[in-house]
Amino acid sequence: MDQRRRYDHATRDLEPPFAILDVEALDANAAALVRRAAGKPIRVASKSVRSRAVLERVLAMDGFAGILAFTLPEALWLASCGFADIVVAYPTTDRRALAALAADADAAREITLMIDAEPHLDLIEAAIRDVRPRHEIRLCLDMDASFVAFAGLLRAGALRSPVREPEQAADLAAAVAKRPGMRLVGLMAYEGQIAGVGDRVPGAYGRVLRWMQRSSQRELAVRRGAVVRAVREYAELEFVNGGGTGSVEKTALEDAVTEIAAGSGLFHPRLFDFYRAFSGRPAAMFALPVVRRPAPGVVTVLGGGYLASGPPDASRLPQPYLPPGLRYHRHEGAGEVQTPLLGRAAHELREGDRVWFRHAKAGELCERFDVLHLVEGDRVVGEALTYRGEGHAFL
Repeated sequence: MDQRRRYDHATRDLEPPFAILDVEALDANAAALVRRAAGKPIRVASKSVRSRAVLERVLAMDGFAGILAFTLPEALWLASCGFADIVVAYPTTDRRALAALAADADAAREITLMIDAEPHLDLIEAAIRDVRPRHEIRLCLDMDASFVAFAGLLRAGALRSPVREPEQAADLAAAVAKRPGMRLVGLMAYEGQIAGVGDRVPGAYGRVLRWMQRSSQRELAVRRGAVVRAVREYAELEFVNGGGTGSVEKTALEDAVTEIAAGSGLFHPRLFDFYRAFSGRPAAMFALPVVRRPAPGVVTVLGGGYLASGPPDASRLPQPYLPPGLRYHRHEGAGEVQTPLLGRAAHELREGDRVWFRHAKAGELCERFDVLHLVEGDRVVGEALTYRGEGHAFL
């Protein structure tokens, strides 16, 4: 039975739109990430999953440990559900959540906040000043991992932390050490220009991209090691986190890095099809029903405008996946309530048939659906509520 027929058969009793998670593909992708990490633990990026049940499944596997959350309210909720070792990957200015963290001994023990400047320390202190009793706040320093060359004329990577050099990191670590009730326990650096940009690109641009990534990897390995040594003069670091799905095997080679961050590789969305070093199995997708046939060679499905974050271009559109051979109308794209699709497969589709899509990114799909229906073989074997399905929208 081919993949489309298998999914159609498994979900024959469901009415689209709905989303599925192929658990065999998920497990295979998880095992591949662990092999690539070569013994270093993988901290699961929750923004790429956004389902408590799926997080539980993955964290029960050997090779995974801890969560990289995206907001403090999310981290507080996960801690209240029994999850441990949660690092909030981005700085927070949520004063109410900060006060709740400082007041909760269990949460304060399990949650680590991200900082990259002294004003973050000031904001945290102000938010928790009146909390009694007040528990120690664990902190992680985020350093800039971007690549800069040609006297600053070339810059590749995410605009994140202002802390780039060892001296800057040491100064911030020293500032934390002077603050009562705060402790620096970790360091993080995300090399998005390697981990989040596929290198399977043809032509001259692909050659330049691969040169940049090789150069960036060499430069960052030296600089990250120097930053870690500088920070250790002021703090006993419990972890040094780096990388992402696209750079697991590269980042794992660095002695200074103790753990790898990854999440997207579990679902293997469309944007992760373009890497030379690894391949994955599409695990998460959604089905939309054909509701119209407005012209020969054209079908219209219900909904579809589930665009991914990032640069506003065609790469952020969901991919019409099954049946193969469908494409968007260039003047309409993916629509809010309907999406026309063209191509050879449109000739065979009829009203009520399903078209299967892959989201461009991973966890953002879960903001559209309450449930991921778990498919194994040609059966639905259960369901996993998404954050949305549990009544949460953290961003």
